[in-house]
Amino acid sequence: MGITYDSETQQFVFDFEHDGQSDLVSLTGHGYEVEAFGHCFYYGYEFSDQVDSAVRSAFIKELKFPQRPLQESPDLTTFIKKAVDDLNRRIDLYDYNLVVMPESSSKTNEFMLRYIYRFAQPTLCHMELVKSLPSNIAFDMDAYERQYLDGLLENGRPRYTEAQKAEARSSIDTMMELIHKKDYFTIAKDVKKSRFRPYIMHFLQFANADDERICATIRQQNVLILDDVATSGSTINEMLRTLRILNEDNEIAIFSLIGRNDLMADAY
Repeated sequence: MGITYDSETQQFVFDFEHDGQSDLVSLTGHGYEVEAFGHCFYYGYEFSDQVDSAVRSAFIKELKFPQRPLQESPDLTTFIKKAVDDLNRRIDLYDYNLVVMPESSSKTNEFMLRYIYRFAQPTLCHMELVKSLPSNIAFDMDAYERQYLDGLLENGRPRYTEAQKAEARSSIDTMMELIHKKDYFTIAKDVKKSRFRPYIMHFLQFANADDERICATIRQQNVLILDDVATSGSTINEMLRTLRILNEDNEIAIFSLIGRNDLMADAY
């Protein structure tokens, strides 16, 4: 099964029966499963290497914000259902107690959640994570120092001098001051582009106190993190950080409709 782009009509053409070399995305029929973020990450589709960024962006826009309601777009709904059906065959969605997803205006996330309810009722509940105010965002300096500044060369000598470490810390302090002054609606793009993204904390928070209480009561149960498109993995990584109150006995699975098998390759 694949999808091609008709440049003349500027429309995407879905073929649920055949695979082709010109396909933009493909579904193997068995799903994709990789280890990422310390948990099992599943994704239904992957972009082909030859797809240029303009077409890729256009497809993501069409998927997240279709021009017509999804219920009136049978190709898109079939596209979503096939991936969720495959996920259910692999992990049995009925065994999951909580679905966590970022707050989003994406119609795909809403549709996926409604479709998952067909498998998981009545045990399933869900919660959303929302962007924090820029002033609440913090930097994990301890992790940055352990994983980067305190690194050693092959001969065992420190990678950086104390003066270089102090300069790096000063630069980070300056960066965080600028982030705290950013507008709420522009902060996501700026933080995502930062090479320090893995160390920027508190970017997401619980949507409300009830959601935080729900999360706190989930112990030794299965949790599914859901997002429509995973490119850099930064949103999923931050969702896991926000869910840190879950203990280590929780079984956490992550699913994205479109993802990459090297998801974390450019996250560090």
